[in-house]
Amino acid sequence: MPRQLVVGISGNLTRPSKTRLFIEHIVGEVARNTGAAAATYDIEDLGPSFAQARRVSDLAPPARAIVEQLSNAAILVVGSPTFKGSYTGLFKHFFDLLDPNSLKGKPVILAATGGGERHSLIVEHQLRPLFGFFEALTIPTAIYASDRDFADGALVSEAIRARAQQAVAEACRVAQARDSVDLAA
Repeated sequence: MPRQLVVGISGNLTRPSKTRLFIEHIVGEVARNTGAAAATYDIEDLGPSFAQARRVSDLAPPARAIVEQLSNAAILVVGSPTFKGSYTGLFKHFFDLLDPNSLKGKPVILAATGGGERHSLIVEHQLRPLFGFFEALTIPTAIYASDRDFADGALVSEAIRARAQQAVAEACRVAQARDSVDLAA
C-alpha cells in the first residue's frame, strides 16, 4: 500500500510568509502523528499557467501534479492570509478550478493568518463555507494566528500551537475512522 500523503495549501502570494510557515507547521504535525508523507504548496508553486487557467487541463504539468496530490491526499491543511476580511483571490481561483466532487469526504484543517484579532472569524465565515460547498469534512477546530503569534520567522504562541495540535488530533481521528470504514467495505 502506498504511503499516505498530507498536503498543505497556502493562499499566500509572497515568500517568505507567515501563512506558509503556519501551514507547514500543521502539515508537519499531521505527518508526524500519522506517518504520512508531507507536501506544502503556495500559490507561487502553481507557476505562470495558473492565473490564466479556467480549468485544471489549462494548467502546466507541474501545477496539475499539485492538484493531483491534493485530490489524492489523506488530509488537507488549507490556509490563507486575510485580505479585506477574506482569503486571497488566487486562493479562491485555485479551488474554483477543482471538480466539485474532488474533496468530498476529505478531512480538511482550516487555518488563516492576519494582522490582528479582528479577522479571526475568516475561518468560520469564509473558509468553512467554501469547503462546505465541496462537501469536505472540515475539522471542528480551526486555527487563526495573528502577527503577534510569530517572532523572527517562527510560530511562538503556545496557545496557537496547542490549538493546532487539537485540530491535528481531530483530523487524525477522522482520517483513521475513514480508513477503517474503507477497509471494512
